[in-house]
Amino acid sequence: MTLRIGIILGSTRPGRRGDQIASWVLDIARIHGGADYEMIDLAHHNLGNLDEGGNPNLRQYEHTHTRAWSELIDSFDGYIFVAPEYNHSFPGALKNALDYVYREWNNKAAGIVSYGGWAAGVRAAEALRLVLAELQVATVRAQPAIPLIPTFSSGVFTPNESLTASVDSMLYQLISWSDALRGVRGLKENLPVKAPPIGPTW
Repeated sequence: MTLRIGIILGSTRPGRRGDQIASWVLDIARIHGGADYEMIDLAHHNLGNLDEGGNPNLRQYEHTHTRAWSELIDSFDGYIFVAPEYNHSFPGALKNALDYVYREWNNKAAGIVSYGGWAAGVRAAEALRLVLAELQVATVRAQPAIPLIPTFSSGVFTPNESLTASVDSMLYQLISWSDALRGVRGLKENLPVKAPPIGPTW
C-alpha cells in the first residue's frame, strides 16, 4: 500500500504566511514522490477548544468533529507539520489539535518545517518535538527552517534552492521512517498478547 503523508498547516491566524509555505511543501512533496500527500488546514476543521471529557487513549469520543478528526489523523502513516513560532513556541491551535486524539498519532513519523523571524521558527520546532515524543511520534532530524526575511520581503514567498533541498532531505528521511513504523504498527496489532495501552492519564 502507498504511504499517506498529511501536511498539517499549524496556524489558523488571519493573514498567516503558512498557507504559502505549506502549498510549496506540498508541490515539492508531489514531485519527490514516494507517498500520497494531502493538505490538512486546521482552519477548516472547526475543532474549537478541546471539549472531550474522556481520555483520548480510549477513543470514546462524544462529538462529531472529534470523530472526523480521529478518522482523518488515523488514515496517515506520517505527517509534515508547518509551524510558525509565536512567543518562543508553536501555535495554541496546533497544540489543541494534537491533544484531541492520542492513539491515532502513535508509532508514526513526522517532519517539521518551521518559519518565523530571526530564529526561523526553530524554537517552535523544538517545543513541538517534545509534544510529538509524548504522542509516540518519531520526528526526523532534517528540518527546513524558513526566516520570514528575506523569503517574504516582496509579500510573496520566494524560497531559495537551499530551502528546497532541505525539504527534499526531510522527505527522504520521513518516507523511510514512515514505512518502517508502519511495520511496527503491524507487529503490535498481531502480538498474541496485547500490552496495556500507554497514554495520557487524566
